Amino acid sequence: MTSNLTSGEQAAAAAVERSAATSQLRFATAGSVDDGKSTLVGRLLHDSKSVLADQLEAVEHASRSRGQEAPDLALLTDGLRAEREQGITIDVAYRYFATPKRRFILADTPGHVQYTRNMVTGASTAELAVVLVDARNGVVEQTRRHAAVAALLRVPHVVLAVNKMDLVDYAEPVFAAIAEEFTTYAASLGVPEITAIPISALAGDNVVTASANMDWYGGPTVLEHLETVPVGTDPSQDPARFPVQYVIRPQTAEHPDYRGYAGQIASGVLRVGDAVTVLPSGRTSTITGIDALGAMVDVAWAPQSVTLTLADDLDISRGDLLAPSDHAPKTTRDVEATVCHLHDRPLRVGDRVLLKHTTRTVKAIIKDIPSRLTLADLSHHPAPGELAANDIGRVVLRTSEPLALDAYDASRRTGSFLLIDPADGTTLTAGMAGDSFAAPAEGAEAARDDEGWDF
Repeated sequence: MTSNLTSGEQAAAAAVERSAATSQLRFATAGSVDDGKSTLVGRLLHDSKSVLADQLEAVEHASRSRGQEAPDLALLTDGLRAEREQGITIDVAYRYFATPKRRFILADTPGHVQYTRNMVTGASTAELAVVLVDARNGVVEQTRRHAAVAALLRVPHVVLAVNKMDLVDYAEPVFAAIAEEFTTYAASLGVPEITAIPISALAGDNVVTASANMDWYGGPTVLEHLETVPVGTDPSQDPARFPVQYVIRPQTAEHPDYRGYAGQIASGVLRVGDAVTVLPSGRTSTITGIDALGAMVDVAWAPQSVTLTLADDLDISRGDLLAPSDHAPKTTRDVEATVCHLHDRPLRVGDRVLLKHTTRTVKAIIKDIPSRLTLADLSHHPAPGELAANDIGRVVLRTSEPLALDAYDASRRTGSFLLIDPADGTTLTAGMAGDSFAAPAEGAEAARDDEGWDF
């Protein structure tokens, strides 16, 4: 039956989605080496009472064995042996904790420049990034690099945590100068919201509890900001995108002709009666039913997992994308994107890869690498020839089949993709379709390939 929702019902549905979104915050932390990032995360977990007794006991024991009187809260996050031995963060560590106001998924990312790829991984799904700065050193090259990565990944909220304020006598002018320099730089990159907070992770100032040493600061603590920052968007503001994950055909006596298309709504709202286009084929139909966890509903929205039924029996399979007929993305085989190379083996022009976009995987060839980005000053190194591990640059690809890609700045979900080694399935590169800091690269003519990869 066609949905006839009133405006009030539609507003209620959107409110439910916003409420669900704001009940959980995904955020990432980043900072230069020795800025105290792991200590901040440990303090956040400890003071919010999110640490189990046996975990705290293990940290206290490890701290005493290293000659430290107070527990080293950084050990709560640096779980790898190499991390503990070197006192640095190497891999992305995910932590899950909650307060009465919100649930949190925290990605603690490394600070070393050689682990830039790890920060990209951790921040790619984050709604907020916490960038640490040592109050004694101010904004350094790695700080600018982290701000640039956050801007590149379209992280909507950035917190500047100016740490170790206790080592500069809690001086307001020191904090104000750092905050102004960072805010100016991050704003020039297009970061939409920046909140600066003076803290001492070691002493606990302004992490969970307001500091008595900085009465000149009247803003929120780190935890207060995390609990109250608005996250999520009204799904009705985004065009609907539904990547098909599985086709359900029971072919039983009870359901001899049933054909349902299961998946997770990537963005937007879908309603019974909506006209949809199947991409890349371009065929059209109408939604006749929406099954959400066994209950038939008239409307569903991102990120719900549902099964759709259509008015027509179309040839639809895993990897196809359903979108509103009046807001369907264009399909293309020529992809220009910004990528972060993740693998130790360089990415070179002519490489044959698999491109995974939502639930669709196709063959692709690297046609050109126009530039490599220097994140410290946002300069471009033209025609680098290859991208090494942790490099960020522009690439031009040609795919074997059309893709329904959105621009990454319009949709982080349907504008992103992965490049995969076709030989062993290793993830090589993370990509973001469309423009970023670099100008669009000129498309290159496809060269003849005699080994079956001529697209």
